[in-house]
Amino acid sequence: MITSAVTILLLIFGISFSIMWFVNKNNDTAQTKRTEETKQSSTEVVEESQTAQSNQDTSLKGQEKKIKDLIASMSLEEKVGQLFLARVPIEAQQESIQEYHLGGYLLFGRDIETATPDSLKEKISSYQKVSKIPLFIASDEEGGTVSRLSGGNGLVSEPFKSPMEIYQEAGLTGIRSDIQKKSEVLHTYGIHGGLFPDADVATDPEAFIYDRTLGLDAEKTSEYVKASVEELKKQKIASTLKHFPGYGDNRDSHVEIVYDTRDLETLRSNDFLPFKAGITAGTDSIMVSHNIVTSIDDTMPASISQPVHDLLRNELGFQGVIMTDDMDMAGLADFISQEEAGLAALKAGNDLILSSSFQEQIPYVLQGIEQGTYSEEALNQSVYRVLKMKSDLGLLKK
Repeated sequence: MITSAVTILLLIFGISFSIMWFVNKNNDTAQTKRTEETKQSSTEVVEESQTAQSNQDTSLKGQEKKIKDLIASMSLEEKVGQLFLARVPIEAQQESIQEYHLGGYLLFGRDIETATPDSLKEKISSYQKVSKIPLFIASDEEGGTVSRLSGGNGLVSEPFKSPMEIYQEAGLTGIRSDIQKKSEVLHTYGIHGGLFPDADVATDPEAFIYDRTLGLDAEKTSEYVKASVEELKKQKIASTLKHFPGYGDNRDSHVEIVYDTRDLETLRSNDFLPFKAGITAGTDSIMVSHNIVTSIDDTMPASISQPVHDLLRNELGFQGVIMTDDMDMAGLADFISQEEAGLAALKAGNDLILSSSFQEQIPYVLQGIEQGTYSEEALNQSVYRVLKMKSDLGLLKK
């Protein structure tokens, strides 16, 4: 009786053990299969990422070679011309493009105020047709008080609002939406840059630059700049941060020489922050003001100051296009002759000159190269940056 009971218990135990072993074996098999699938999936993700990175590296190398080959084929005069974003002359507009090999045209009110949508498209198209290298066409389109197209003859369905107004109404979502709509308009006319966003931090409503800024602190301005640069990049419109090293609450350099006496630590902890945010987001260009920032260089306007440009390159790490503000403004024009200003700006570290006097400035730059005061190596570096910006915007396809 006892023996039978023991036998039955052993039989039950054996069956249970077999079942447990079978279940565990199945679980182990399933777990192994899941682990292998996870490893395979992870491997595929890594491989896809590596492939994407490899394709991107190959694309960048291809772009670099294309640009360097183009530079190697250019004459000295053609290379110097690329560094000038010129105000459209009243006469000989197409001839000036060909004679001076200009890098682009900057549209002002007089180029737009009598234009219709069709005539503006035709005008810009006529410029491109005579240019050996595609022109970079720009127009100040910050919105609000600074918008050339808004002052035209039905060129926009309604005037572009200022960033401050848009932000107060709809925050960063409104800013992105506005850039999308604005970019569509710019593309329609063949305009590649609107010379915005304004990265200045101004909190005094009486300050000259206040209405063109967000009117808020450095943190909020940085968020605005980051969002603007990201959206402009998506829309293939050049972004331009201005006015480095930061305008602050200073006076108007359009009409007088302006001295900014704030200390460098104040600039670093406040005004530089939106520029850093824009650089991290991948901005195409940065515009330098004509203000004399005494804590960086108390002898020269920022636009022709090498210490200011060295700081932007080395401390902030910006490797894109640095451009001057309009060289015709009193803050610079009352300091140095227009003939000398273009060369001075290039020697300081600018890549692009916003020039109303290119006819005098370009020969002076060529003379400076011949005399060795401005090196062809520095020239080639600036030409590379300008052509890369054009390439990133899709302008070097032809």
